[in-house]
Amino acid sequence: MIATPTKTPHTGRDYLPTNKRSPNQSLLPLTANINDQDHLEIGGCDLQTLVEQFGSPLYVLDETTLRTACSQYRDYFKTYYQGESQVIYASKAWSCLAVVGVIATENLGFDVVSGGELYTTKKSLTRLGYSSQEIAEKIYFHGNNKSEAELKEAIEVGCTIIVDNWLELETLVQLGQSVPILIRITPGIECHTHEYIRTGHLDSKFGFDPNQLEAVFTYIKKHKIFDCRGLHAHIGSQIFERQPHQDLAGVLVEWLKIGKEYGLNLSQLNIGGGLGICYTEQDDPPSIEEWVKAVSEAVMKACKRCEIDLPQLIAEPGRSLIGSACVTAYTVGSRKEIPELRTYIAVDGGMSDNPRPITYQSLYRVALGNRMSAEINETVTIAGKHCESGDIVIKDAQLPQTHPGDILVIMGTGAYNYSMASNYNRLPRPAAIIVNQGEANLIVKRETYDDLIQQDCLPERLLR
Repeated sequence: MIATPTKTPHTGRDYLPTNKRSPNQSLLPLTANINDQDHLEIGGCDLQTLVEQFGSPLYVLDETTLRTACSQYRDYFKTYYQGESQVIYASKAWSCLAVVGVIATENLGFDVVSGGELYTTKKSLTRLGYSSQEIAEKIYFHGNNKSEAELKEAIEVGCTIIVDNWLELETLVQLGQSVPILIRITPGIECHTHEYIRTGHLDSKFGFDPNQLEAVFTYIKKHKIFDCRGLHAHIGSQIFERQPHQDLAGVLVEWLKIGKEYGLNLSQLNIGGGLGICYTEQDDPPSIEEWVKAVSEAVMKACKRCEIDLPQLIAEPGRSLIGSACVTAYTVGSRKEIPELRTYIAVDGGMSDNPRPITYQSLYRVALGNRMSAEINETVTIAGKHCESGDIVIKDAQLPQTHPGDILVIMGTGAYNYSMASNYNRLPRPAAIIVNQGEANLIVKRETYDDLIQQDCLPERLLR
């Protein structure tokens, strides 16, 4: 089932996809190939040539892999769910004009969690020619502490607001304008993932606790500004189990029925996202098809048990749409050998372009992009260039002998890498490109030193 090696690879060739059924089960993008120069190609583009043209570090996004994941989610829901369905992209994984543009052309909607993500999504959709009504229907606005300004921005767009707490409800009433909403529930369902990305258990900053819901239903029914369309829950991220989402479906449908009994016209059920991807050859996530089938069947079964009509089923994947579609290319720099202890290989990026290892202790796999057939013969630690001992990209990485100027390719960097990137140590953030059928297009420009100081202010009293 997995499109990655099950044993320690002998060369970079062992990382190439062998089963293209589901993008989230592949370490490298689906178009990954090795050309006659023994270089890694993605989207028909030579990685070394891309680095020579655009510099490094460099995010390389494969359009085919992203589109394949989008179409699989969309089409499998149509296959397995007997009611209406809508897939919306969790923009926090990576929000920029081009990513929005590609996903919009696959007829997906968008989950945004800030005014900035809302602005980016609206700008991209407007440039693509979508009408104001179409934009409103495509966007769902999340967040546990939306500001009044953000709520006003959402109301102006007309998008659905995922209401998270009492203050938000009260603020919307004070604003006094009719607004479509979903109610976010904390369902009390645990899943085996990093504690920082668990959002469905009761001890969570997100959503209403179940014991608050009847009061919430009463409040919403009382205030006519609310067009309450349904319920939402999200139980976490990078999940490999199907059972938690099946359990979630049952919980949400039961509360959907109760909400209807309060006179609310609840017709949408948003079960969140969270399907994991392969970051290492040991990872074994369900395929997109398997996840969609399990969720669809669980919702239909629960609706039959509760004797209610099938709601519009909404899912909001992020990582499993874009994570495996991107790699990051680095250039090798210095080397430090500590006999009988460790060898460090330094690259020209690190925690500012990929903060996940230092934040979540995340694991990755790496290949030597300019010598893919070279035999793997040493264990090294790939260090970033930042002034932090913890700036380690991969500890105990398996690689061929490397030399300064080699191109290292870190896999599975489409989700949360650019989104969480920073200017720590005043490093400009990298460029990002999208590749497709031999063509590479810039989608995010590399920052310059002038960009770094653009918002800085120097008080006149300090001037000589």
